Amino acid sequence: MTRISLLRYFCKDISCFAISRPCSAITIRDYSSSQSNTSISSAKGKCRFDNVKCVDDAVSLFRRMVRTQPLPSVFDFSKLLKTMVNMKHYSAVLSIFRQMLKLGIPINDFILNIAINSYCLIHRSDCGFSVLAIYLKSGIPFDVVTFSTLLRGLFAENKIKDAVNLFKMLVRENICEPNEFMYSIVMNGLSKRGHTQKTFDLLRVMEQGSTKPNAYIYSIVIDALCKDRMLDAAISLFEEMKQKGIPPNVVTYSSLIDGFCKFGQWEKVRTLFSEMVNLKIYPNVHTLTIVTDGLCKEGKVEDAEEVMRHMIGKGIEPDVITYNVIIDGYCLRGQMDSARRLFDSMIGKSIKPGIVSFNTLINGYCKNNKLDDAMDLFHEISRNRLEPSIVTYNTILQSLFEVGRIDFAQKFFVEMLSIGLKPDLCTNRILLSGYFQNGLLEKAISLFHELEVKREDTDIELYNILINGLCKHGLFDKARVIFEKLSLIGLFPNVMTYNIIIKGFCLEGFLDEAKNMLRIMEENGCSPNNFTYNVILRGFLKFSKINEMTTFLKEMTERDFSFDASTVELLIDVIAKDPSLLNMIPQFHSGSKK
Repeated sequence: MTRISLLRYFCKDISCFAISRPCSAITIRDYSSSQSNTSISSAKGKCRFDNVKCVDDAVSLFRRMVRTQPLPSVFDFSKLLKTMVNMKHYSAVLSIFRQMLKLGIPINDFILNIAINSYCLIHRSDCGFSVLAIYLKSGIPFDVVTFSTLLRGLFAENKIKDAVNLFKMLVRENICEPNEFMYSIVMNGLSKRGHTQKTFDLLRVMEQGSTKPNAYIYSIVIDALCKDRMLDAAISLFEEMKQKGIPPNVVTYSSLIDGFCKFGQWEKVRTLFSEMVNLKIYPNVHTLTIVTDGLCKEGKVEDAEEVMRHMIGKGIEPDVITYNVIIDGYCLRGQMDSARRLFDSMIGKSIKPGIVSFNTLINGYCKNNKLDDAMDLFHEISRNRLEPSIVTYNTILQSLFEVGRIDFAQKFFVEMLSIGLKPDLCTNRILLSGYFQNGLLEKAISLFHELEVKREDTDIELYNILINGLCKHGLFDKARVIFEKLSLIGLFPNVMTYNIIIKGFCLEGFLDEAKNMLRIMEENGCSPNNFTYNVILRGFLKFSKINEMTTFLKEMTERDFSFDASTVELLIDVIAKDPSLLNMIPQFHSGSKK
C-alpha cells in the first residue's frame, strides 16, 4: 500500500482545516499592534516568548511575526505553537496553523506534528489524518512521531479497530518502523480498554522483532494481567522478564502490588515490598495510594492511615489522591469525625484539597444523615476558590429528596442551572426518583416528557425509575405500556426492570402473567434472581393460591433461592390462619437472601 493509499484509507474528509470554527478571540484580523506588549524580535531578529502569558498574547505575537521582514525562522513559529499547546489552547493552535497555510509560511515536520497532536487532543483524529496530505504535498517524510500521535488520538476516541488497522498497516507495508514508544501507545490503548490477550500477544510479536520490549512495556502487560485478575500469569511474566535480564521498576512492582491488594493477599504485598527495598527500588506515592486504597476497601482504614504515616517517615509525601482514598474509607465506615480530621490535616500540610476531596466528604456526610454538615462544607468550596461540580450538586440533591426537603431541593437545582451546570443522566435519575418518592406524580411525568422532547440521554435505569414510580402510584397500565415500548426505542430490560413489572402483575393479581413474564425474561437471556421468585411467591400467598405454590417452591429449591424477610413475614401470617401450610415448608429451605 502506497502513502497515497494510506491517506485515502484513513482520511474520510480532507477539508478538516475549516472544520473547527475559530473563536473570534483567536482570529488574526481582530488584533491590532497596540493590543499586546509582547516583543517580537531582538537585535539578532529572534522572537521573544517570555511575555506570552495567554492566548491573546500568543496570537498578537503571531500577527507581529507575519509582518516582520524577513520572516522569523520556522523554529520560531514552531516554538510559538508549542508554547500554545503547553497552555492547552488547541483550537487556537489550529487556527494559527490554518493561517500559516493560507499565508504560505514555511512549515516543517515539527509544526505538522503539533497540528496533528492538537487535532487529536480535541478528539478530531479524522482531521489529524488530513494533515498527512500536507506531508505528501510538501515532500516531508512521515515519521514515528506522526503515527504515534495518530494512534494515541484514535485510542482516545475509542476507535480501537481503526487504531489496530493503522498499526498493522504501518508494519505490513513498511511505512514506519515502530519504536518502543509506539508499541507502548498501542499496548496501553488495548490494555486500558480490556483487550488483555491482544496486549499480551503483541508483546510476544514484539519479542520476535528488532525492537525488543523494555521494562515499561513489560509493566504495561503485567498491569493489564493484574487488572484482569490473572495474577498467576502476571507473576509468571514478572519472573520471565527478570530471567531475561530486564530489571523491573517501581511501575512493575506497583502493578503487582495493586493486583494482590485487590485479592487481599497482604503477605504477598509485604513480600513484594521487601523485594523492592532490597533492590533499592523505593515505593513512590502511587504505590502508597494503591496500598491505602486496598486496605480501605477491606475496611482497614486505620491500617491505611498507619501506612501513610510510615511512608511520610520514609520521606514519601502523600498527595491529595492518597488523602482522598483514606477520607473515603472513613466515610464508608461512618467515621465522619476521622474523615474530617484527615481533611483538615491535609489543608494544614499545605496540600490543597480539590473538588474531589470536597465531594468525597460531602458524600460521606449525606450517606450518614448529616445533611447540615454537608451544606456547611458545600459553602466552603467557593471560599477555597473552587467551583462545585455536577457530582457535588447530584450528591446533595439526592440527600435533600431522601429527607423530603422538596422546596430546598428545587431551589438547589435552580442554583445549579444558574451557574451553568447542565443536568446529566444521574441528575435526571435523581430528580425523577425524588419526585416519585415524594408524591409529586405530575412533576415526575412532566419531567420525563420534557426529557423525551429534548431527546436527552436516557438509559434503562431511568426507565426503571419511571416504571417503578408509576406502579407505586397505582398506574400499572401506564407502566406496562412503557415497558412494552422499550424494545422500540432500543433499550433492553434488565433484571430490575423485569422484577418491577412482575411485582406490578402480582400486586394486581395477574399471577399467570407474572409467571409468563418470568419465562419471557429467561428467553431474552435475563436470569431471574432471588427477588424475582420471592415477589411471585408473595403474590401466591397474598391471593391465597396455596396449591399453585408447590411446583413453584420446587423450582426455587432447584435454583438454590430462599425466602427473604418479606416473604417470611407474609408466610407466618398465612400459616397462622392455616397451620396445614406447614406441611409444605420442608420442601423448601430457609436462608439468607442471595
